[in-house]
Amino acid sequence: MKISKYFFIFIFSFFSASILSTSRPNIVIILVDDLGWADISYRGAPFNTPNIDSLFKDGVSLNRFYTTPICSPTRAALMTGRDPLKLGVAYSVIMPWMNNGIHTDEHFMPQSFKLNGYQTGMFGKWHLGHSQENFHPNQRGFDYFYGHLHTEVGYFSPFSNQGGIDFQRNGKTIDDKGYSTFLLAEEASKWINSRDKDKPFFMYVPFLAPHTPLEAPEDLLQKYKHLKDTRKPTRNIEADKARSNSQTLGSSARPAYAAVVDALDQAIGIILSTIEKAGIENETIILFSSDNGGATYGGGGADNFPLRGGKGDTFEGSIRVVAALKWKGKIQPDTSLDQIMTIMDVFPTLSAATGIKMKNVKELDGRNMWNAILNNKKIPLKNDIYFVSEIPNYGNFHTTVFNEEWKLVQTISSSLLEVRIDNKLFNIGDDPYEYNDLASKNPDIVEEMAEKIRRWRALHPIAGTRTYLVPPPGWRAPKDWTNYTIPKDALQNEVSPGFGAHAHQILDRNLKDHGRLIYDCKDDQWEQGKCNMDTSK
Repeated sequence: MKISKYFFIFIFSFFSASILSTSRPNIVIILVDDLGWADISYRGAPFNTPNIDSLFKDGVSLNRFYTTPICSPTRAALMTGRDPLKLGVAYSVIMPWMNNGIHTDEHFMPQSFKLNGYQTGMFGKWHLGHSQENFHPNQRGFDYFYGHLHTEVGYFSPFSNQGGIDFQRNGKTIDDKGYSTFLLAEEASKWINSRDKDKPFFMYVPFLAPHTPLEAPEDLLQKYKHLKDTRKPTRNIEADKARSNSQTLGSSARPAYAAVVDALDQAIGIILSTIEKAGIENETIILFSSDNGGATYGGGGADNFPLRGGKGDTFEGSIRVVAALKWKGKIQPDTSLDQIMTIMDVFPTLSAATGIKMKNVKELDGRNMWNAILNNKKIPLKNDIYFVSEIPNYGNFHTTVFNEEWKLVQTISSSLLEVRIDNKLFNIGDDPYEYNDLASKNPDIVEEMAEKIRRWRALHPIAGTRTYLVPPPGWRAPKDWTNYTIPKDALQNEVSPGFGAHAHQILDRNLKDHGRLIYDCKDDQWEQGKCNMDTSK
């Protein structure tokens, strides 16, 4: 009787765990690179995107979904649910000659899903650290990684960055041939089909497309070679000037861009078809988003109209991106969410949607927006939202702070002898396309919001990313980026404290507006003596 009793307890526990695991929905995050607000046929683009369109028609359009203005910060915010400025990855992307990544004290979203019984896979562009194994996808919660550590590796073999091959599977260099957009989709589909069907899965597919360099299969280039560039001005002076110069010389990036987007849509169709054929549409949440607004300058080819600006600035065209979420049978099709939602909200929102417990220790900056998505319940902002970019010119900062009513766009241009500040104030609720600058009529609001930006920027670690568009003098790239990585067992166990560790708190206070010396330390924490170089304490 005792044996039978324990046997039935075991069987009950086993099946309970199995039911709990398989009843949770799968997660698929499709992140595309530099796609413009108007660059899907659902919004009138002059090229074909039926598969992307289907996510909007069959799901909810996230009409006020915000990301950072550039690549690595968006990916850091997505993975952690935290403000990338605090992480030291805000002003610029992680360049090949940099040795930084996201601090290993930071908890990544796939780590939580993995700890909750999910199998996890990533297919595409990482761009969150490459120099040390600790920074790699397989160390940040992904069971399986197929793709590139860098950006701009090109769309065709040998997929090189700075002349060094950058294509791997779980830390091993591979030599797969073909067009990268299709390779990523095909590998993701193979992984879905070979998955453990008794466990839910978390899949992240950050495509390279449609980032430059704009390369596409020849048939698609021919398909769009006569496409006219009819884009309207972005109302960003620098971007419009660069585009005008290109058009004056008789060249436009628009036809090649259209070909790259068409291929991207076909690849997304491969993944969607795999999910449908596997019979798991009703148990799979699919989030689609661009990592920032489209690149509208001369070589970019994107269109964000009617939004103002584009990648790298802090107008809406840079930070308000094309995004949708689909869960067949759960989310009402062809609906829209007009509330503000940011890339930092994804982690807590998907955790709520799946019912998993988040395993983060540090406080998240994102909100759980699931009730807003599912039931259109109003979820007010708790705090203002901030973004910044120093791309492409060192010392030229594009910043913003906004809420549901006001938005300040501040540009700080510095040289060795002067600093110039340009403030533009918009009532973003009434003027979403940023036509009416109200700064001169509301100096008190400008002053208040500019002070908020100053205090916020002071949280950025001074050792964080800056816009170093060229490598240090004499630096050479590796022949193989996989070999460039320092293995985990060759690294010391503790994070390096740097020089002058005994005086860090004093030096940190002296820096004031320059940023933080001590990682992830706020002013109020310093006053209470809670900050030191070991942020886990």
